[in-house]
Amino acid sequence: MPQLVLLLLLLLPISAAAGAKTVTVLTLDGAISPASADYVLRGLRRAQADDARLVVLQLDTPGGLDTSMRDIIKAILASPVPVATYVAPSGARAASAGTYILYASHIAAMAPGTNLGAASPVQIGIGGAVPSAAPAPSASAAGSAPQADTMTLKHFHDASAYIRSLAQLRGRNAEWAERAVREAVSLSADEALRIHVVDRVASDVADLLKQVQGTRVAVAGATTTLDVAGAELVAFDPDWRTQLLFVIASPSLALLLMTIGVYGLLFEFSSPGYILPGVVGGICLLLGLFALQMLPFSTTGLALLALGMAFLVAEVFVPTSGALAVGGVIAFVAGAMMLIDTDVAGFGIPLALIVGVAAVTALFVLVVVAMAVKARRRPIVSGREHLAGEAGEVLADFSGEGWARVHGETWRVRSAVPLSQGDRVRVTRIDGLTLDVEPQAHESTGRTR
Repeated sequence: MPQLVLLLLLLLPISAAAGAKTVTVLTLDGAISPASADYVLRGLRRAQADDARLVVLQLDTPGGLDTSMRDIIKAILASPVPVATYVAPSGARAASAGTYILYASHIAAMAPGTNLGAASPVQIGIGGAVPSAAPAPSASAAGSAPQADTMTLKHFHDASAYIRSLAQLRGRNAEWAERAVREAVSLSADEALRIHVVDRVASDVADLLKQVQGTRVAVAGATTTLDVAGAELVAFDPDWRTQLLFVIASPSLALLLMTIGVYGLLFEFSSPGYILPGVVGGICLLLGLFALQMLPFSTTGLALLALGMAFLVAEVFVPTSGALAVGGVIAFVAGAMMLIDTDVAGFGIPLALIVGVAAVTALFVLVVVAMAVKARRRPIVSGREHLAGEAGEVLADFSGEGWARVHGETWRVRSAVPLSQGDRVRVTRIDGLTLDVEPQAHESTGRTR
């Protein structure tokens, strides 16, 4: 009997831990990017592994990339753990891509003083600006709607159908969702709650959990009742890999990394043996290309960027009085401006950075070219050509050809007059490996001839 009581006491903490209720909290702040999608996917997997009762995705975003947004939505729709997207804190927004994520979540909530909407597509991403050719929601075939090109119409129809399907899936206001896409309209938290765009308005996460306690939601084809009363909040912080993705998945940093990488490798190839420039250049170039493949880049922009760098490098080896350098700077600036193929907020390369990198690169090239020109104008101080006019000393008596020490080296010499050991001579001409010499007037070694 005492053994049974002891066994029960030992199992009691294990049973309590197994029955502990947890809520996983993810925080997404900033533009939706591949790193954001990676972070949310990892967070949802962790919540499933921890048997969490709910995932709270605290959101504040101006929008982001369409592909990353869809990855997040797919993960939310497939998640066996309910997801509550909560736009917070006060002053935050779920614009553009954030509106889609809010509609896709099992529970949509906002903090007071927040807003959502402006979900019109911009180029290949999702952004807040409305293209001038945005089609009207009730456009007739007679041409009453503004004219729009086929690609713009495809983007709008696809985005409208997508957000409508999410609204119908979650039983939310589908008409306003389409207006958010077609007309880029926005809503405050109270207005969104009133017209059933969101389910809750909560002051904080604790208040949200109180409001959703006992709510029935459809998760993975089954209906479940949320039981989050007294649940422990477990924050899921990005690991080192996700943090690295957040850092390098930046268009500005990608441009800098590629520039440093190219010039590091060029320096190593032109001056082999330094090792460090080649190592740093290789690492930077690979990181830059890795960051670029996660971003919506333009192949034309990348080609112009590479062409500009090639012109600038060519100016160093083949000086053209600045023609290649000017062309290289123009190509570099044009390529950098075209490099990122989207107008999504947070994914552009600042013009000041482009001009700064181009100016520094051009200045470096000009300095190198100036040094090369200066070096060409210097008198020859080494090599065979330098021997003409140099003085030397005869090593042994000879008539015709013999040996002499010139400039610290032993050379075969030829003289029209006989010479004796120790005589001083001057080089008059170089003939292959033989030096023509003549005696230096009044400059003997002092020995009696």
